Amino acid sequence: MLVHVFRGPGRVFGVTQDEAGANLPAQFAPWAAVKSAELSRERAMPGIDSGECMDDIARYGFHITNAHVRITDQVV
Repeated sequence: MLVHVFRGPGRVFGVTQDEAGANLPAQFAPWAAVKSAELSRERAMPGIDSGECMDDIARYGFHITNAHVRITDQVV
């Protein structure tokens, strides 16, 4: 799965399949693009639990972390 990683304020990061990050929560805007990468359950991405990330994207359209801790369910 091709994902796009964005940085919000502090240590908040958002991961989404939306290249522009338009679906990321406005409360952490502005979002700055960091990188795009292929994500799979078998391949680790630094600071991101691939399985949780993919599950959140399937359910909510995005995955949000703060200091590498999942906070997606707190923002939906």
